[in-house]
Amino acid sequence: MLTESERILLHKGAKFDLERVTVLARSGKPVQREVIRHPGAVCVLPILDPESPGAEHRVVAISNVRPALGRSLIELCAGTLEPGEDPALCAGRELIEETGYQAEQITPIGTFYTTPGMTDELMHAFVATGLTHVGQDLEADEDIEVLTLTLSRTLELIDSGEFADAKSILTVLLALRQNLIAPQSPTR
Repeated sequence: MLTESERILLHKGAKFDLERVTVLARSGKPVQREVIRHPGAVCVLPILDPESPGAEHRVVAISNVRPALGRSLIELCAGTLEPGEDPALCAGRELIEETGYQAEQITPIGTFYTTPGMTDELMHAFVATGLTHVGQDLEADEDIEVLTLTLSRTLELIDSGEFADAKSILTVLLALRQNLIAPQSPTR
């Protein structure tokens, strides 16, 4: 077990901070690491009702321009928690902002650390149902296109690597494992 002995703030950011942390390793020797301190975030899997009886549920995904990658990614809507903000309220806010849908029900399905080797960011995953379109409310720096995909198509995109956002993939997996969504069975 590592014992933290010193924290030095290297950069105070708008959404997260960067610290140099000195810890005592099992050997008793000090080890330094740079750590991103993050207030936490949410990821939301919005589910639209089937278009007709027997049809498959649809996923509201987004194509989001990611400057760190220099390209767009297909992903689920997500966002950073404000200080002291309830994750479910953040999920509802981000859902409207990025997809233009408001949810009747937002169900928590789990939490996970996004990248524990470099940050303490804790992600709260949700499924949103009972959706009503109210229009996007994008922030000035967001470049987001809304996509509506069947769950089967979403899973195909994950399998092919086109849907490569880890938080989104894990949120879909959590919903599948909890039987909150299921792809349509192939007809024979």
